[in-house]
Amino acid sequence: MWITGTVLKRIDWNDKLFSLRIKADVEPFIAGQFIKLSQMRDDKRVARAYSLVNPPGTDYVEVLAVAVEDGQLSPDLKALSPGDTIQVTPKATGFMTLDEVPKGALQGKHLWLLATGTAVGPFISMLATDEPWQRFEKVVLVYGVRLGEDLAYLETIKQFISQHPLQFVFIPIVTREDYPEGLSCRIPDGISSGLIEQKAGLGINAEHSQVMICGNPGMISDAQTALVEKGLAKNLRRAPGQITVEKYW
Repeated sequence: MWITGTVLKRIDWNDKLFSLRIKADVEPFIAGQFIKLSQMRDDKRVARAYSLVNPPGTDYVEVLAVAVEDGQLSPDLKALSPGDTIQVTPKATGFMTLDEVPKGALQGKHLWLLATGTAVGPFISMLATDEPWQRFEKVVLVYGVRLGEDLAYLETIKQFISQHPLQFVFIPIVTREDYPEGLSCRIPDGISSGLIEQKAGLGINAEHSQVMICGNPGMISDAQTALVEKGLAKNLRRAPGQITVEKYW
């Protein structure tokens, strides 16, 4: 089932990275979930999944995307302007949510959010809700990109810093150029070397840490390996652990 959404706003972060704010009658959702966008091309529907960046309760949906030159849908999305329409699934889905993170004695005190590229989207949605701040003493967002211009939603992140100065730690990682106050390593390497813990001023361990990872499959696999070496285990419903993941393609 598809419904028609109308583009309210397009934000161009750089020449390829953009966000679309869409007016659409989407059902209530949980921060971290995704919807699908689609268009008809040659009588065939082309659809792709995009995480919601906006928090629950807003009267619009917002997605963060990158225009891939030979992509089947993203170049068309990049060309949309306010007033244009796009097909949207009315119900969000997905398990990259804080509902899936253990509570109580198994929760720990610190929430680590590790993202690369557009996979920061679901974490922006979560951080705009009350839940992470109520459940955890410290919240750390590690956001890895190639270039500084690839860091989207920096003003929103700065608002989180202002609102939660004693709780929130933001660690940008830019791998292909120097970036003030940031690191230059890959996220898995930063975990293994201890650089990320040093930057955060917090240790990553099974007793105190819950880690959510969203991004490219290579980063997720390597980061999981590095975390397992630190004694953490993958979080499963039948066996609660400390590592919750979602591959972004």
